[in-house]
Amino acid sequence: MTKSLSSASGKTGLPPGSLVHVGKVRDTASRVSVIRYNKEDVETINIASLDELQRDRGKAEITWVNIEGLQDTEIIASLEHGFAIHPLVLEDILNTHQRPKFEEFADYLFVVLKALAFEPDQPTINHEQISILILKDFVFTFTEKPDDLFDPIRRRLEDGKGRLRCLGADYLAYVIMDTVVDRYFTLQDSLDEVLETLEEQLLSNPTSETLASIQRFKRELIFVRKSISPLRELLSGIQRSESDLIHEKTGVYFRDVYDHAIRVTEAVDSSRDLISGMLDIYLSSVSNKMNEVMKVLTIFASIFIPLTFVAGIYGMNFEYMPELKWRWGYPLLWVVFIGITIGLLNYFRRKKWL
Repeated sequence: MTKSLSSASGKTGLPPGSLVHVGKVRDTASRVSVIRYNKEDVETINIASLDELQRDRGKAEITWVNIEGLQDTEIIASLEHGFAIHPLVLEDILNTHQRPKFEEFADYLFVVLKALAFEPDQPTINHEQISILILKDFVFTFTEKPDDLFDPIRRRLEDGKGRLRCLGADYLAYVIMDTVVDRYFTLQDSLDEVLETLEEQLLSNPTSETLASIQRFKRELIFVRKSISPLRELLSGIQRSESDLIHEKTGVYFRDVYDHAIRVTEAVDSSRDLISGMLDIYLSSVSNKMNEVMKVLTIFASIFIPLTFVAGIYGMNFEYMPELKWRWGYPLLWVVFIGITIGLLNYFRRKKWL
């Protein structure tokens, strides 16, 4: 087992095809589960080594091998000798910072996807790289950790209804990809709820925490778009592929996944536009609040300027100022002060400055 690296920069200087796990280190050990099925039967087993699969090659059944956890690079390395998988492909499987892509080889196809899930408690978006190898009678899937992503597919296989048990490995690969893409719609619904909450905060009482949430959400959307937008290119490549591993009947289903990918990408783009608009609204709102404060302060200053002027004149302490000897001079001065204040307030109100 090779030590995991947190970033691809740690592989600098290593030769191409070096099998080193790059990504988040998980506490769980790697586990290999196998499902063999045909029209009549389905069997689920756990194996310790991929070498045990060699005896199943050539049988009239489809074998789905799911490898959970990528820390044990020896399991991945055994694919090179047992199934003639290129070392660069194995390197990409272990590097979980891959961009979603599709690569075509003579005897197999390689697909990389990103599974995304929203965690409302954080709130953050958890991501996981899903790698798929499609062979004639085998489908290998590689996940970073154990989860319930493929449980609906397992239930469909056990149920035995529908096309899944009747069609080939390419159809199984389609179902896996469709399951991953369908989760994007759930993610988009969660993002829409967050957007609505932020919009309510923005319109009612925007605070610095609102700005922090908008900025954080904007970064998450950038990552989501980077994970989803390459799907169009990936699925277009699958539809254009002339490989014998993808049958003509299955091409129709991949076009359906392509349509879903376009819908999700457009929804993410709309969310990005909305969050950018919210940022502009927040800045405008803060600016308007500042203008309101400045307006109130300016009104107070405008009222006190003439009062200060009058008080300054009669505070100069000249000896010959007749008003200082008047008996009613002090009350009269208060009348002047109050009159100036009321007059200015009425003037500001007529100008609609208040």
